[in-house]
This record gives sequence, structure tokens and C-alpha cells, in this order.
Amino acid sequence: MAYKISKDCVSCGACAPNCPVEAISQGSDQYVIDPAKCIDCGSCAETCPMDAISQ
Repeated sequence: MAYKISKDCVSCGACAPNCPVEAISQGSDQYVIDPAKCIDCGSCAETCPMDAISQ
């Protein structure tokens, strides 16, 4: 199951460079994870200072 970014995201961008498959991009109001690319590694969740990313 792909990780998801909640509304707690403040668009700091800390997660995107840590994604090994480039599944994270800037959406219209916050960052989003492409579930088709996400490999469930958890790198983004470990990096997020807002704890806005979960499975």
C-alpha cells in the first residue's frame, strides 16, 4: 500500500529528494505521492518534520 501525505503537509519539500523512485511531487496545495510509483520504502515518512506521511 502506497504512502499518503495528509493535510498536515506544509510543503516544505523535505520528502521529495529522499524518495528513491521520484514518486513525490508538488501538487496544487501540497506535495503528493504517486501510488503507481511508490515502493513503500518509508524514506519520505522518516524525513517529514510534520509527521504528515503515513501508510
